[in-house]
This record gives sequence, structure tokens and C-alpha cells, in this order.
Amino acid sequence: MSALPELVIHIDGGSRGNPGPSGFGVHAVDARGAVVAEHFGFIGTATNNVAEYQALVHAFTLATARGARRIEIRSDSELVVKQMNGVYKVKHPDMLVLWRQASTKRRSFESAEIKHVRREQNKEADALANRAMDLRESHLSG
Repeated sequence: MSALPELVIHIDGGSRGNPGPSGFGVHAVDARGAVVAEHFGFIGTATNNVAEYQALVHAFTLATARGARRIEIRSDSELVVKQMNGVYKVKHPDMLVLWRQASTKRRSFESAEIKHVRREQNKEADALANRAMDLRESHLSG
């Protein structure tokens, strides 16, 4: 049996136009469910899938900065979750670069599970991604 995650991190990415103005959101809670960090970022013109991967990469960076060794990442992007878990192959060159970056960061953790959740279970990360697109800026708290 694996140990419980130190952080549960909800991620989301979005694009208005696909491609279009894009942003990501990262919402992290500790084992008790208390919010420990939120991050959103505007990434310019990109596709929805690129924005989803940017959220994942930033989630790993945030977890590393907080010293977490065991994390669980929750995403409503079935594509990203299945690619990261080896169910789907990554074919698009832009996605392959981000997949490699995320995979490298993932290996630095004792445990880094990536799970699919329904959109309704990802509201905080979605709101952060939308805030990034609305404000066209980035912010980190926690």
C-alpha cells in the first residue's frame, strides 16, 4: 500500500479559440484538505492541450518548491492523463516536448499519481485558468 500524498493538486488549462489566448490554473491542498498554494498563468496563444500540459508542468514545479515527495495530480483532461499514464501515445511535436518535460519532472518524486476527474470536481483549477485568461497575467500564492 502506498503512502498518502502530501499534496493533492488540481490542474486545468484552457484556450479561448483553440488556438487562442490561453491560461492554466493549479490549486494545491495538503493532506487535511487545506489550500496551500494557487497558481495561475497566462501563456499567450496556444491550444487547449498545450495549456493543460503547462498546468501539469507548473504543478510539478510547485510541488518541488514545497518539498513534497508524494503527490496526486487531478485533471479533467483525459488526453493528458492517459498520455502521462502510458495509455495513449504522444504524437504531436508540441505535445511531445511538454510530455517529456512533465515526465522528467515526475521522476523526481517518490510517488506522483495523475488521475482523471470530472469537470465538476475541478472547479478551483478551472476558475484559476479562466482568471489567467481574463487578466492576461500570472500569479502565485502560497
